Amino acid sequence: MKINDVILRTVTKIVVFIILTFGIELFLSGHNDPGGGFIGGLVLSSAFVLLYLVYDVETVSKGIPFDFKKVAAFGVLLAVMTGVGSLLFGASFLTQTAGHFNLPVFGETELSTVTLFEAGVALTVVGVVVTIILSISKDV
Repeated sequence: MKINDVILRTVTKIVVFIILTFGIELFLSGHNDPGGGFIGGLVLSSAFVLLYLVYDVETVSKGIPFDFKKVAAFGVLLAVMTGVGSLLFGASFLTQTAGHFNLPVFGETELSTVTLFEAGVALTVVGVVVTIILSISKDV
């Protein structure tokens, strides 16, 4: 029996957009305020998990054609490379530099090399969480 879940699917489209926006805001504010790559990654992955719960795995995989294991691996590589990058300039491992930029939606935002490290952490968290959820769902 197919359940008519038009309301759930319609609300999910709006809520996923809100969750993704909030996750990006948490990610960008993380090196000065509470948040960062880990919590931003958890919030971003919750949007993907919600999509997988409302729609089936095949439908979401067509719309988001990422192998989340590769996303996690790229995140780890990015996080490690930010540390190695500072060594190339003769600084200590994971030394940071910073600058202020005017981003279209978020306004005046301080971005630093910590942001690249946090991006690696966020990608790793998203990749691992979604991979775990997909692995669990295959067993059910």
